[in-house]
Formats: sequence, structure tokens, C-alpha cells
Amino acid sequence: MDFCSMLCCVKGSDRKKQGKKESTWRIFSLKELQLATNNFNYDNKLGEGGFGSVYWGQLWDGSQIAVKRLKSWSNKAEVEFSVEVEILARVRHKNLLTLRGYCAEGQERLIIYDYMINLSLLSHLHGQHSAECHLDWTRRMNIAIGAAEGIAYLHHYATPHIIHRDIKASNVLLDGDFKAQVADFGFAKFIPDGATHVTTRVKGTLGYLAPEYAMYGKASESCDVYSFGILLLELASGKKPLEKMSSTLKRAITDWALPLACERKFDELADPRLNGKYVEDELKRVVFVGLICAHSQPEKRPIMLDVVEMLKGDKEKFAALESEEMFKSTQVGEESSEFISDEKEPKQEIENV
Repeated sequence: MDFCSMLCCVKGSDRKKQGKKESTWRIFSLKELQLATNNFNYDNKLGEGGFGSVYWGQLWDGSQIAVKRLKSWSNKAEVEFSVEVEILARVRHKNLLTLRGYCAEGQERLIIYDYMINLSLLSHLHGQHSAECHLDWTRRMNIAIGAAEGIAYLHHYATPHIIHRDIKASNVLLDGDFKAQVADFGFAKFIPDGATHVTTRVKGTLGYLAPEYAMYGKASESCDVYSFGILLLELASGKKPLEKMSSTLKRAITDWALPLACERKFDELADPRLNGKYVEDELKRVVFVGLICAHSQPEKRPIMLDVVEMLKGDKEKFAALESEEMFKSTQVGEESSEFISDEKEPKQEIENV
């Protein structure tokens, strides 16, 4: 079955499953996208990564779009393009980025989304908007819950279930109301019914990779949970997943945060840009949930449905979490190392976008 036929089948099946909720994506022409982006002008470029570049564009009706243009055509790029479009055509959730359409002409492969005016979470934590302090605590809490709900939908409600494999701050986009939209499904995998994991080539970003995935290529929903835990700690503290300590050594955010969490030093855990304006119970919730999600042992991590409930304030679940042994000692677990050497990072192909 060719690519266009496959997408038509997906679109038809979505109509049957969703009743009145029809997909709204369409096929764009290359000429239309060239006009919208001023022929992919450098001034329109929003970002660049291992996959290629993303451009801002404006259609003839005035609507703004983001156009993801794959770097080069290859069988590998074709697979990632097909997977992302198929997944986006299947899923519909308020916290997952909506597909506007795609273009496959000649060797050009482009995916079109709604433009997110507030860009990515990364841009507000560490990038061009980081000094403007747009992320007050209420917005951070809403982003945490919204992103968690989007990932929970992929893991538990999508058919078949989907693992994202690249949860990180740059893949959480923010709309005009700073609501989270989880994006970039180029590395995503479907999980067959009854399977606990899929063994695959390692893809993702250093600092967010679950240990079992980085070492053995075992991808599962639990790997996304780990990455989301790192994201929660990043969101609460404003720190990067890996903090550079010297030219060759980096410290993981978990190794910095765990001792402070055990000592209940939440003022030291909070992003200084918040100026102390946060709800301590909520900050505690985000940090503790982040740390248990990023546990080195996959079986200790919660599922995303429980993560959503704890972030929303489920007292019973959070009380059980707070009594976990890892939060009673200031000693970081034996399996966690305080520093990561650049010389000892996994040798598998890892996209560090």
C-alpha cells in the first residue's frame, strides 16, 4: 500500500471510530507551502534539529502554520515521516499537537501543524524567552498536568497504544493560553497488544533517556514516564536535565534534586525566577512525582494515569508516594551516579536535538 493510500485508510477508520468527530487534515501542495513560508526563508525558521527544520508560515486565509521540513530524503526519513503523520492522523486530544496536513512531492516531505504562538517550553525555561518570566507557578502546574494528560492518552487510550520516545521540553509546545501541546512523533512507536516493550534503535535526547532504554534499546511506556519525570523536575527548578560541572563531567538533575527533596528544602528546589511565588504543596507534588517517575528501576515508576491523578492532588496516592523509601534517605541510590562523563555516554545512535 502506498503512503497516500495508507493515510486515506487511517482517515476513514478514524471517522468510523470517532463518529461525528472527523479529522480535519488535508494534503498541501509544495507550491502552497513555498508561498506560505516565503520559499522557506531563513527569517521564517522557528527551529532546527536532527530531523530538519521548522518554519513559520501564513496561508492565504490568514491562518498561521508551522511547517516541519525533513532534512533529506532517505528510506529512514520516509519511515519517520510516515509514522508521525499516521500517528497524528489517528489521535485527537486537547494536549496533543493537531495535524493540519502533509506534503509529499518529489523528495520533499513536510508536515504541517497549527502554529503555537508561545513556542516551546524549552524557549521559556532555557531559550529566547527565559528572561521574560512568562511562566508563573499556575502556568507551570497547568503545563505539567496538560502534558501528563496528553501522554496518558497515548499510553492508555490510543489504539494501539503509542510510546513517544522523545518527551522533552522542546517537544512540549505552548498555545496562546500557555496550554501544553505534546509534539513531534517522528520517533514514536506503536505497542502491539500484549507486548511489554519493543526493542529498537535508541533515539532521543541525552538527559531524558531511561537507563534500560539507553543501554538495551528496550522501549516501553515506562521510558516515556522516565522522560516525563525529568521534564517535571526541569519545569519546577528551571534547571537543565544535565548540568555541566566541568569540561567532561555533567550532573543529572535527579542527583541534585533527590537530596533536597529528602530534606524538604523546597525553596532551594524552586526556580529562582519564581521569586518564591509558588504553592509549596504543589511544588512538593511536582518534585516527588518527577523523582519517582525518573526512578532508575522501571518497575518502581508509576503509570501515566496515576501521574495525572497525583499531579491533580489525589491525596491517597500522593501519601503512598511520600512514604516511599527513596524519600527517607539523603543518600542517592547505588544505581545512580552523581556525575556523568561525556566519555562514557551510550554509544548507540542518539539524537541530541
